[in-house]
Amino acid sequence: AQRLLDAPDVSTVKGLRDRALLAVLLGCGLRREECATLTVGHIQEREKRWVIVDLVGKRNKTRSVPMPSWAKFAIDAWLVAGSITEGVIFRAVNRGGRVGDKAISAQAIYNVVSEYSAAIGMGTNTKEKGTRRNVKAAIHPHDLRRTFAKLAHTGNAPIEQIQLTLGHTSVQTTERYLGVTQDLKSAPCDVLGLRV
Repeated sequence: AQRLLDAPDVSTVKGLRDRALLAVLLGCGLRREECATLTVGHIQEREKRWVIVDLVGKRNKTRSVPMPSWAKFAIDAWLVAGSITEGVIFRAVNRGGRVGDKAISAQAIYNVVSEYSAAIGMGTNTKEKGTRRNVKAAIHPHDLRRTFAKLAHTGNAPIEQIQLTLGHTSVQTTERYLGVTQDLKSAPCDVLGLRV
């Protein structure tokens, strides 16, 4: 995950956008469709932290998603470079580094993840097509969502909070993301604080 975050060339406008996009995918666990519709107005400070507020996700469910400070930093750097003060955050950047007015598509987000997964050796170039390379990705945007969940779980975030952040209706869906299995070495009964 860290190699992927470090892959974009942040000396370019596109690189700043791509780093911000990867930071949101990895740091907030958003779906690519949610990233494509993310606006400046969604990002607000609540209870002394940055939060993506009132994000409408799958099945038109609305949720709020806490954002790590490093993801906010990456977004701010992109917004300054792109001269973006309102509207959609993730926009097209042409080859000359000019930032467009319209949101990038979910497919464009897929392409960004594919590009950088190949750059860190997690994808393969399948064929040359004009001046652009087609990449068979080993990492897909939804893998970054699962990575968010696994990293949060490894860091001892409560599974219910991971579930709320991801917008899952059932904890079983979250458990499938995490690959949760019973741990007999460190069992829940070990921390009850009771004795006979």
